[in-house]
Amino acid sequence: MKLSQFQFDLPQELVARYPTEERDKARLMVGTRRNGKIEHKQFKDLLHYLGDGDTLVMNDTKVFPARLHGKKEKTQADIEVFLLRELNAESRLWDVLVDPARKIRIGNKLYFGEGDMMVAEVVDNTTSRGRTLRFLYDGPHEEFRARLFELGETPLPKSVGRPPEPVDVERYQTIYAEHEGAVAAPTAGLHISRELLKRLQIKGVNLGFITLHVGLGNFRRIEVEDLSKHKADAEQIVITQAAADLINNTLDKGKQVCAVGTTVVRTLESSVTTDNRVLSFSGWTNKFIFPPYAVQLPTMLVTNFHLPCTAQMMTVASFTGYEFMREMYEIAVREKYQFGTYGDAMLVL
Repeated sequence: MKLSQFQFDLPQELVARYPTEERDKARLMVGTRRNGKIEHKQFKDLLHYLGDGDTLVMNDTKVFPARLHGKKEKTQADIEVFLLRELNAESRLWDVLVDPARKIRIGNKLYFGEGDMMVAEVVDNTTSRGRTLRFLYDGPHEEFRARLFELGETPLPKSVGRPPEPVDVERYQTIYAEHEGAVAAPTAGLHISRELLKRLQIKGVNLGFITLHVGLGNFRRIEVEDLSKHKADAEQIVITQAAADLINNTLDKGKQVCAVGTTVVRTLESSVTTDNRVLSFSGWTNKFIFPPYAVQLPTMLVTNFHLPCTAQMMTVASFTGYEFMREMYEIAVREKYQFGTYGDAMLVL
């Protein structure tokens, strides 16, 4: 398929700038692939589509405050540093993005915080925009990370169209976030409230957790028209044996496995066998899912309405089928659903 097939006209006012007042009060479009039926609900109505023995699979990655604002030595030029991942704890080495990249060279020092609380030195140019920084800090590692994250702010995507506010500290994080390592939230899960999870459990729905630490690939634009030529960035994933057993047992019993978000789809599809079994796995995936690839493992999908030409939109199309996805998106624009990080959701059966 071609990149241009995932372009559509999205009015700016339909890109959500703030979360709903309550997590599960977002709108929910429900689409049934078997007959093409489309319904309009609230997210809390997810409860009515899952039953005893079904499994809801969620990504329990935790977002860390990855965006830092600093100054370049001598010129005092403003520099934004986006932490991607820690490369070496002992040496304080981090893989980062810098903006503007053209102003940064190997050997430059960057200063962060009041009184230059934190100093970093550029030690490598890893990509056209990326750099490796060595933070110059002599204290214990836990103290270093605490200081670093104290300086950071919530890494809201630029598409939200505003700087982070206090509300984002809580709301740009799922309620079940546990394993720190993501630079972007798995957005479908932002709609899940504690009350909804409790009611699902009372109904007999199993809760399964996998981990995908959302990384640089979430922000990188796809720049090739022929999607088969796009190379996705690798992201770290973990599927425990307990999670694999739960999912496989659910399928064996003929019950539903509902993936919450495209990160869950990508994780499961990265470790699925030819006979539709998921294997435990800890490592990295660069799997890029787009039609005509057919998603094998989850039987239901919860996901947000994504921005044009994004990898997430393409993954959705691999689950729904391209034409049905386009129909749902056209209706969403017409019915003024909210798109993006804090936007509304769809449930595909």
